[in-house]
Order: sequence, then C-alpha cells, then structure tokens
Amino acid sequence: MSENETPSPAPHGAPHGAPHADDARPAETARTAHKATAHHIRSFTPRRSRVTHGQRKALERLWPKWGLEVDERTRLDLPALFDTLPPDAPIVLEIGFGMGEATVQMAADDPGTGILAVDVHTPGHGNLLRLADLHGLSNIRVVNGDAIILLRHMLPPASLAGLRLYFPDPWPKKRHHKRRIVQPEFLDLAAVPLAPGALVHLATDWEPYAEHMLEVLNAHPAYENTQPDSGASPPKAGEGFAPRPESRPFTRFEGQGLDKGHRVHDLLFRRR
Repeated sequence: MSENETPSPAPHGAPHGAPHADDARPAETARTAHKATAHHIRSFTPRRSRVTHGQRKALERLWPKWGLEVDERTRLDLPALFDTLPPDAPIVLEIGFGMGEATVQMAADDPGTGILAVDVHTPGHGNLLRLADLHGLSNIRVVNGDAIILLRHMLPPASLAGLRLYFPDPWPKKRHHKRRIVQPEFLDLAAVPLAPGALVHLATDWEPYAEHMLEVLNAHPAYENTQPDSGASPPKAGEGFAPRPESRPFTRFEGQGLDKGHRVHDLLFRRR
C-alpha cells in the first residue's frame, strides 16, 4: 500500500477481530502519524500486525457493546453513547492509544469521565476492550478509524471536556514536518468539539517536536497555555511546558524514549 492510500477499516464485522493487513501504527508503541494532502489530513500510518486469541475474543464479545466505526455520515450523541455515565459526565477524546494500558489506567483512576479512544490498530482495539472488561470498566468507548474524520464530522460542537495526544510521530526529517499531526489545521478542527475550558494535553519525547507543538499552540487564538509565562524575551529554556501530570500514566513507549536519553515534554492548554 502506498503512502497516499487510506487503509480500509479493520474488520470488526464477521468474523470480529480477524487479522488485518493494513492496521495502523499505535501512538504508544510506534507513534501516531500525520499525513496532510490537498484533500485530506490523515491521523495514522499503515502497519501490519496480528490479533491474538484473547484480543479476538474481546472483539467478538465487546465490540458490539463498546465499539464503533468512524463514519462521516454519523453525528454522535455522546451522552447516549456513554449510557453508563450521567448525561452531563465529561467526555475526553484520546487519539492513538497503542495497546490501551495507559487508557485503562486513566479510566480506572477517573471512572466519572468517559474516554472516547480512537485508533486504527485492530490488536490495540481488542486489547483495550479486553483490559477494560478485566478491570470492570464501563467508561471507555473504542473507535476504529481516522481521528480527523471523527473530529470533522462526528463530534458535536462543544461536546468534549478534553483531548489527549501522547507521543505522536515526530517526523524528525525536515522534509516530513508537514506530516506532523499537530498543525494549525488540526487545532482548527479540534477547537470545534472542544468545550470552553476543555484541557488539551499533549506529550512527546522528541524535543524539536515539543517546541513545534508549543509554537503552534501558543499562536492559535483558541487555546491558552496553563503554564505561567515569565514574559522574558526570548523565553527561558523549557518555559511553557508543564510538569508531567500524575494523571498521565507512564507508558512503555515513554520508557523506551527515556532509555535513549530523550526528555519527555508535556503541554497543557485550555480551550478559550
């Protein structure tokens, strides 16, 4: 499959959870990627992987209950989707969740918040559903497909209390920087479903990308940095980044970055 082709949806129909040749790269284990073209922004990169027996069984049993496909013709009713929570419960969108371990921990730590977790990695879908069921959690809904379509077409205005994007692909080569998901156009899209005061939490272990994220977020009128600014010009080193919140679990991918000597940066912005 070429870079310009969009993979078909992972086969969560019959049979549920069958291996799919064009699954996508998860955010935690191999980072979510971004592709911008004249016609479409894409929030993932194709990858190949296998579905285990346990993941397959979880998909067969739980996808009809907690899973859904990205469909640009559908507008989601989030209170109805999260029918196990009060109608006014906050809902947070997580883009790219890898194998789901961190998502499950966040859901367990904050059971009153719904997590709408989107990815295109079938083994990750199955593993997240399996873990949620194992821990008795009912505040996670799993979405298969392109997060950009989800943001643009499916989420009502001001319906989200937060957005989480952890360790997206940094596309380190200069000629690939346009593929990074955190761009002004992405922030424009996200601003619509984010309610005023919604928390946007980004994290990366690639320092040049962290600086890029900080620059585009600071420049966007819809977002406000939660970190104090000393007003120094130029800014002090590290200024504008947040201490790692306890609410963000430590992930295996983060550990791999630290083992390589990378420094992890967190950014915490609010929707104005």
